[in-house]
Order: sequence, then C-alpha cells, then structure tokens
Amino acid sequence: MLVLILGLAVFLGVHSTRIFAEDWRNQMVSRLGENGWKAAYSVASLAGFVLIIWGYGLARAAGSPVLYVPPTFLSHIAFLLMLIAFIILFAAYFGDKIRGALKHPMLVAVKVWALAHLLANGDLASLVLFVSFLAWAVADRISVKRRAAASTGRVVLGGLAGDAVAVVIGTGVYLAFMFWLHEAWIGVPVLPG
Repeated sequence: MLVLILGLAVFLGVHSTRIFAEDWRNQMVSRLGENGWKAAYSVASLAGFVLIIWGYGLARAAGSPVLYVPPTFLSHIAFLLMLIAFIILFAAYFGDKIRGALKHPMLVAVKVWALAHLLANGDLASLVLFVSFLAWAVADRISVKRRAAASTGRVVLGGLAGDAVAVVIGTGVYLAFMFWLHEAWIGVPVLPG
C-alpha cells in the first residue's frame, strides 16, 4: 500500500501545484522556462502514474482488505458511467457543446471515473486510489473557479462535429479498455471469465 500512496502523493501533488502552490509553480516556470517546467512536470507525473499502477497491483496481490462487497447492479452502473467518462474525457479536446456545458470536462471525467470505480470496488486499495482522485478533482474544480481558465490546447472542430468525434473516440477507447487494455495495463479484467 505504501507504493500506491507514494504514487498518489507524487502524481496528485504535481497536479495540485496550481491548487496549493501557484506562486511556487510560477517561480519554477520562470526559472526552468515553459518547456523545462512541462518536461519536469511530465517526468514527475509519469513516475507517479507508474507508482500508482505498480502500487495498486501490489496492494491487490497482497490481499487488500475488502471493506464492502458492491451489489452486482452497481457494476452495470459503473460500465455506463465509464462510457460517459471516456466521452467526456475526449470532449475536453474535441467537443464543443459538451465542453461548453461542462466547462471543465477533464475534471468531470475524473470525477465520473472515480465514482464508477468506487461503485464497483470495495477493497481498501481501491478506496484509497479512487477517493484520492475524486477528492483531488473536487479540489481542483474549486481552484479553477478561483483562477482564470487556461488554454486547454483542444482542437476546435465547431458545432456538433467535435462532439461526434468525442463520442466516437471515447466509445472506441472505452471498448478497448473494456476488452483488452484494462487487464493488460492494470492487471484487472473488466469482464468476468
């Protein structure tokens, strides 16, 4: 569990600099330059992400204590929420109407992702992982309201075309995760059998 917690501290810590240390972040950008900051941020984020995946796998392999057993119908709700999360995630870059309605689709996608996983998993490692991301996304959303929105670097396609692209790509990636990537990358099959 220690590796998982370390990974969460690194990954979410890096992603929280604008929430808790905006002045320090700005000093680092001035010192390293925009590209230098992005490189350091990316390396730290990747290291944290790898530690999260590794730590989560270690915790589950060690027999993470089960705190609750979700009823089967919650897994079905989680499947639907995950489809929505993937579409919203890609709407952050391609969607116009969806992005406009949600304002910060990346954060909404993280919240939906975390909630879906909390509905389907009742072990301690899952709780630590998904509650941490959910809490971070809520804190970041509050922080975003306090500062000027930054450019997302999204591709603007105009009208419903961008939303259609988000739906198609989001659905495709969702299916890839459901049938292959989740088990390959996380070590946990989504579908039974």
